[in-house]
Amino acid sequence: MRHAAAIPLLLTALACNLGQGIGGNLEPTVLAAMVPTASPVVSGPPTPAYIPVECAGVPLATLAPERRPTPEPEVNPPLNLPAQLEVLRGLENAVRDLYLYPDFGGLDWPTAAAETRTRIEAGMDTQVFYEALGELVLRLGDEHSYFQTPAEIAAEQATIEGQFDFVGIGVLVQPRIGKGLGTILAVLPGSPAERSGLRPHDNILAIDGVQSAEGGIPQQQLLRGPACSQVVLTVRTPGGPERQVGLVRSAVSGALPINASLLPTADGSRIGYLFFPTFLDQSLPDRVEQALPDLGPLHGLILDDRVNGGGLGSVAEAMLGFFTSGMVGSFVDRSGQTPLTIVANPVHDSQSVPLVVLIGADTVSYGEIFAGVLQDMGRAQLVGQATLGNVERLSQVDLADGSRLWLAVERFQPLNSDADWEQQGILPDIAVPGDWEDFTPEDDPALAVALQLLGYP
Repeated sequence: MRHAAAIPLLLTALACNLGQGIGGNLEPTVLAAMVPTASPVVSGPPTPAYIPVECAGVPLATLAPERRPTPEPEVNPPLNLPAQLEVLRGLENAVRDLYLYPDFGGLDWPTAAAETRTRIEAGMDTQVFYEALGELVLRLGDEHSYFQTPAEIAAEQATIEGQFDFVGIGVLVQPRIGKGLGTILAVLPGSPAERSGLRPHDNILAIDGVQSAEGGIPQQQLLRGPACSQVVLTVRTPGGPERQVGLVRSAVSGALPINASLLPTADGSRIGYLFFPTFLDQSLPDRVEQALPDLGPLHGLILDDRVNGGGLGSVAEAMLGFFTSGMVGSFVDRSGQTPLTIVANPVHDSQSVPLVVLIGADTVSYGEIFAGVLQDMGRAQLVGQATLGNVERLSQVDLADGSRLWLAVERFQPLNSDADWEQQGILPDIAVPGDWEDFTPEDDPALAVALQLLGYP
């Protein structure tokens, strides 16, 4: 099996807890409030370009980089040994009866579960118990199935609803471990980040002097802190020099914005652009339905799916409904298959407007299915890099204590192609090298090729 690790596919709910890595990668993380463990000691930061109203006249504390703020611990109800064993039995039986791969991907599942049971019977506190269950599920090796604690389930509800209320600088960040940086995918309107000039595609190299992926570990928690505290970022816009940006943390609320715009063309043709960083947000289809009329009549439309880590099946299907309809493929499980039928929801000429979809190695799960279906149905040409292949669908299994198992139970089979997307990924019609964070819209080679395909350079 060949898999990408990111936000998994869902049947009815979101893929995984924000900030939780699956198979070594982390999906985009909205930064929330934390309790600092440091005293204000750093002097001489750059003067913040924006001071929140509530911080006017307030001494601005700065946290020392060598004293990291740490998040408040998860609060999970304690479980005694009989309760722990009951949860384990539920998880063990679900994997045995429902898992997509009858051979468990080569894992001796009964033995693995028995080893975990022996460790639990020797005595574990609740947090260690939950960690043990998470490790057991990861041993399945599909890099898609995962386990959630009750506290993690509660924490992610705001993300599903698309409304955020936290203290920070107001950015959606994707850690790029191999490059030692974090890339800004979105900036919340009115936030300190927006008012300080930070924009999507900007790369955060360091936070208060600490590398964004120091020691191979994302350090985005350093962006968090109390209201009216300062943070200094080392930032580089692609193609530009490094710069220091001073910000003051404040309360931020609102919906994750979508980038819907018209691209400049030499002849004035109307080419629209929509950027989807996630399908985790239930409000996305409604906001796209509002954005498409604002773009007006179009000669072509570019859908940027390059860093879409997947999310909710209901969101992906609603998004497909703007551009195609009918049966588009099937989900295949141990015993049969279930057709995926898309209900058309045209906005102006969205069902017929020429489409190009941008894809890459960070296009995962329902992000892959979205792009692959539009290509397979003849609705879009794909530009960019091949995806890694992760088109399994997860089923939600609620356990006795309120924890949850997300288990791979189906994989997607396209309607017209015999390709195994799980093995080979989604292949572009035109390959263009380069990652999303390496360019701005003005010099993005994938965008340039997409415009050429649409006939409007």
